[in-house]
Amino acid sequence: MLKRLILETERTYLRVLTVKDAENFFNLNLDKEVLQFTGDIPFQNISEAREFLEQYDQYEKYGVGRFAVISKNSNKFMGWCGLSYSLELNQYDIGFRFFRDVWNKGYATEAAIRCLEYSFAELKIDEIVGRAMIQNRASIKVLQKIGMTFKNSSDFDSKEGVVYQMTKSDYEKR
Repeated sequence: MLKRLILETERTYLRVLTVKDAENFFNLNLDKEVLQFTGDIPFQNISEAREFLEQYDQYEKYGVGRFAVISKNSNKFMGWCGLSYSLELNQYDIGFRFFRDVWNKGYATEAAIRCLEYSFAELKIDEIVGRAMIQNRASIKVLQKIGMTFKNSSDFDSKEGVVYQMTKSDYEKR
């Protein structure tokens, strides 16, 4: 189980999400533009966000999870990035979500690259996918920038989507 893992990038720290992140998690999901292409609905209140975090079991069950992304300069919670595991699909998926004030500044790409590095080198994961709705050009651009390649089109919460992938072998060839 991941306890307090901290990964580092040039500008950020990535750490395990805790219930102390509930207010930030709530505020992040409150923004309709942030959720526009996710298929998620906003939390009704901070208590609901706290409950979600209390029940979040990816770390314990699968040894992976979404990480809080914290600015080194300001110590501010900027969003999250990391893997989730789907037992039904037997697949690891990389995802990211950030507050709008840090969009288009490279944080998603920077954090996602570090998560891939950790996942392939330390966790010895063989393949990771990234999913996005076809309209979510920004997320697709991040998936491409981190070196993932188009795998196929897919249904994404009843909307047209795409799946990108990277294998450990692809990562090692970079």
